Amino acid sequence: MSTPDQQAGFDQQRDVVDPGAAHARDDAVGQAHAAGPHAAHADATTNGESLFGGTDLAGLKARWDDVQAAFVDDPRQCVQKADHLVSDVVERLTSGFAQARTQLEEQWSRGQEASTEELRVAIKRYREFFQRLLSV
Repeated sequence: MSTPDQQAGFDQQRDVVDPGAAHARDDAVGQAHAAGPHAAHADATTNGESLFGGTDLAGLKARWDDVQAAFVDDPRQCVQKADHLVSDVVERLTSGFAQARTQLEEQWSRGQEASTEELRVAIKRYREFFQRLLSV
């Protein structure tokens, strides 16, 4: 008896799909990168990569260092700044995940035009995205 993942072509042990699916994935990644930095960021959120680019991550860490360094001079203001920084990060994460979900939906929501292979790749990406959401 096979599981739904096996029926859809997933290899749970190695998370490998057939070469045709890999080619379709490469095409979709290329299209996402061609669509611009926001699409590339959204794609990264579904692939287990960093949620923030190197520059963004460095900037956020620098902002945190500034907040923390100001604690001795004004603890209340420091905590307020920390709250704003955390709020900013949460908003960025929410926006990034919303963009990724929208991108996933656009890949399959063409109705009858989507082939079974495209839908299989879509469900695999949804699974990756879902697991990424749970890991945050």
